[in-house]
Amino acid sequence: MKPFNPNEPVPGWTVERHLDMYRRGAFPMADSAAPDEEIRWYLPYVRALMPLTEADGLHVSRTIERELRRRRFEFTTDQAFNQVIRRCAPPRDDDDGSWIDERIIAMYERLHEAGHVHSLEAWRTDPATGERALVGGVYGLSLGAIFFAESMFHVPQPRLSDGSRHPLDGTNASSCALISLCRHLYTCGYQRMDAQVINEHTERFGAYEIDGSEFLAILTGAVRGPDRWQPMSPGA
Repeated sequence: MKPFNPNEPVPGWTVERHLDMYRRGAFPMADSAAPDEEIRWYLPYVRALMPLTEADGLHVSRTIERELRRRRFEFTTDQAFNQVIRRCAPPRDDDDGSWIDERIIAMYERLHEAGHVHSLEAWRTDPATGERALVGGVYGLSLGAIFFAESMFHVPQPRLSDGSRHPLDGTNASSCALISLCRHLYTCGYQRMDAQVINEHTERFGAYEIDGSEFLAILTGAVRGPDRWQPMSPGA
């Protein structure tokens, strides 16, 4: 097996070639169960989109809205990208593999350094030490007026013996991060968020599917013009 080179995670790979594949509607996935196999690019027949506002169909439950209103989490952007992508990498279930391997991580680290990939982090502060702990987050790739959401995570903690919440409990952190990202993207002037393949979690928040050809037509217009990404303001 050829030694892994983080500067060239896939032979011939470059940042610009990666972006060009996204402009064509494709996205990469690795197979953690077969690390020697090539990373494959996928172009689904149907594509999932996430609304950015309630007016467009974004569903925000009362629980999540309450968490956001009470500011249970502190949100930042691009402060802990490496931690976020690595927290997203482990399989969700014991029987499932992961599409995020070291090659994928290396790709997106390079893309992040080049300013094309961004993370939104959710933090809790330990009252005993005053230190922040990363308890959730989401990351994705930005092109023009479309943001391709890649993956998210949260770190729940069991309740304490008295029934109260653990101070670093990250329950709902990924959901709150996703909604915060949608609202932030709208503020930045984005037109669309690509959710790639629909799942039960994103569907709960209003994700919907469109035909692949319709997505490509939307994509052609959305990637034109300057990139819309802006850092999130402190306390937002």
